Amino acid sequence: MERKHYIDNLRWIAILLLFPFHTAQIWNGGEYSGFYIWSHTNNFMYAFSTAVYPWYMTLLFVIAGISSKYALKKRTNKQFIVERSKKLLIPFVFGVLFLVPVMTYIAEIFFNGYTGSYINQYILFFTKETDLTGYKGGFTPAHLWFLLYLFVISMIALLVIQIQRKRFPKLCVDKFSYGMLILLFIPEWLMLYVLNIGGKSIGQFLMLYLTGYYILSEENILQKLKQYRFISLGLFLISVSAYTYLYCFGNMRNELGTGLFVFFGWTGILTLLGVGQLYLNFHTKLSEYFSHASFPIYIIHQPVLVVVGFFALKMSVGITIQFLLIALLSFTATIVIYEVVGRIPYVSMLFGIDRRVK
Repeated sequence: MERKHYIDNLRWIAILLLFPFHTAQIWNGGEYSGFYIWSHTNNFMYAFSTAVYPWYMTLLFVIAGISSKYALKKRTNKQFIVERSKKLLIPFVFGVLFLVPVMTYIAEIFFNGYTGSYINQYILFFTKETDLTGYKGGFTPAHLWFLLYLFVISMIALLVIQIQRKRFPKLCVDKFSYGMLILLFIPEWLMLYVLNIGGKSIGQFLMLYLTGYYILSEENILQKLKQYRFISLGLFLISVSAYTYLYCFGNMRNELGTGLFVFFGWTGILTLLGVGQLYLNFHTKLSEYFSHASFPIYIIHQPVLVVVGFFALKMSVGITIQFLLIALLSFTATIVIYEVVGRIPYVSMLFGIDRRVK
């Protein structure tokens, strides 16, 4: 089967987008809007992060579902489980124990005026009462929630797939019209309320994973998305404009806003899959590098960014310079760390790096 390089490219591009996205969080919509450090509200940064959030994580779950379709054609169930454990579960446990406390240490200093040692803060990390965000200190899975969710969802989906293969072996889902594809945002919206933990729904992401596996991996469906890409783009641009304005400046926090949030994210996925087939289906040394590095970059990037941001905010320079310094320096430092740990036996596995990949 010919590899769809645009799927790989969409994944690493979305992950690299986390550098400007999480940097913008430092100037998001209020001290308690959610990040480990905060300067003040900047409307452009607030709008930017609001416009990115609804589609980039959902896209990653859809891509994971599509990728698992191809993976299970070449791997046994046991091989799939072992691979996912090495890539997701081991880095999650390691990251929560050794990477995430770095961010909560910074948060304790920044928001709570903490003056104790890192070791004492490490004890606080496991004992302090917390809302699981860690934005003001205390235990949190932080950005590594994605690894845990993806592992759990992968295992649930594997069970669903095995049942489907036995009970409904001739399941056909490639006849969806484009209009039906658009309307799939409705079941996603409904599933948003299933096992929603801190605003991150296992039900929603499982739905997206299975949609990627069963529907958006089908060639007929992908051709429809390419054919109707301009309609998807139009719906995406209208919904992103409406949602961003109403959320940031209209204080929209109701059920209609939630529906618009889901619709906006879903049309973004359809647009990217349609447009990506035309413009992102390439393979270069750079794209291959970031395809292999994307998950380790995801694991490493946020602790680095929070530390860089903590010191950058002390500099007497404008927002633009601070933003560029934080995004570029954290990106550079993340790549350096990736290159270093990737060369250390056993340690590389803790960061989800496959040392067999050249």
